[in-house]
Amino acid sequence: MSAQRRIMVAVIFGGRSVEHDVSIVTGHQIMNAFPVEQYEIVPVYISRDGRWFTGDALAKLDSFKDEGVLRRDGIRACLLSPDTRHHGLIVDPLAGRLRKSEVKRIDVAFPALHGTHGEDGSVQGLFELADIPYVGCATLGSALTNDKIMTKQVLRQAGIPVLDDHWVTRDQWLDAPDAVLDDLLKRFEFPLFIKPATLGSSIGIGRADSETLLRASIDIAANFDRRILIEPAVTDGIEINCSVIGFGDGCEASTLEQPVSWDEFLSYEDKYLRGGEGMKSAERLVPAPISPEFTARVKQTSIAAFKAVDGRGIARIDYLARPEANALYLNEINTMPGSLAFYLWREDGYKSSDLVQKLVQLARDAHAEKRRNIYDYETNLVDVASQRGIKGRKTVK
Repeated sequence: MSAQRRIMVAVIFGGRSVEHDVSIVTGHQIMNAFPVEQYEIVPVYISRDGRWFTGDALAKLDSFKDEGVLRRDGIRACLLSPDTRHHGLIVDPLAGRLRKSEVKRIDVAFPALHGTHGEDGSVQGLFELADIPYVGCATLGSALTNDKIMTKQVLRQAGIPVLDDHWVTRDQWLDAPDAVLDDLLKRFEFPLFIKPATLGSSIGIGRADSETLLRASIDIAANFDRRILIEPAVTDGIEINCSVIGFGDGCEASTLEQPVSWDEFLSYEDKYLRGGEGMKSAERLVPAPISPEFTARVKQTSIAAFKAVDGRGIARIDYLARPEANALYLNEINTMPGSLAFYLWREDGYKSSDLVQKLVQLARDAHAEKRRNIYDYETNLVDVASQRGIKGRKTVK
């Protein structure tokens, strides 16, 4: 009896995003979690300028300690083909006469991409065109949750509690900053948080306790996005985070955590660089020291929010809360959380290998569900249009 073929998983990381380095760390944590007996991992690295590469050296985190990673032996350019016949990567897509291109079929794509061009529906659309199962939210859920403004509107409609907010465009700010400030000061009291609409990892986010800081924070946020979100701070609350995993009605919520190093908010360094172990290394209380009743409410709200945005795969949902007042506000939904929130699921008995395998299975389940749809519907519309005199466009010779 021949051995069962290993499942080919392409782990895609890096990307044209300010969260490029975080994605490299997440990608290697994911690759290291797969049992080698059952899975063959294909590392796919997207450079800062958007070029795609593959090769065994990319599976070693040490390879990224210097800028010469792409000059290492065995690193080859590649691209993910949108043609369903390829069902995977084209390696050396611009090969010449002496070297042929190669098609490398994959079973599942596992994007470990954060933020722009990876967590915003862009690459998910490519997977859809290629008809390849992929881990995480589909195009709609990814694009929606990457946009803080749109996420809040959808969650409000679904009855999920969120903070009041106001948003302005970069042009509005540049054209009439004083008018924007006057309007904000009429709406809110300090302190305020200022956020680019489509960025995560605390990049570009500022806290303002005065008009001077508000002006400076909007200036900074306007460099990262054309829309800027402004919302009041919860000054006497705590942060509570919960992860959700699943698809459709089969969703479950993780143990909760309370980060305790967020005097104002968790900085980029707090989240990813302390101790070199990603989110796991930040100071936190796990499980969060809140009542069983409030814990249940956070978990129920998390699953409801995940379904409201058509979530699938895994997400980490961040809250601002005042448990003593029974106040809870959903702050953000991260559809590709740093480190995949391994540390939370470990409290529920999941090993990291369990988690990545579950996510691959969810990807395949979602793909099987999608294939139940009808996409090929033939009509005689072209013949009818031709009979009615619609001609093809003339070409210039």
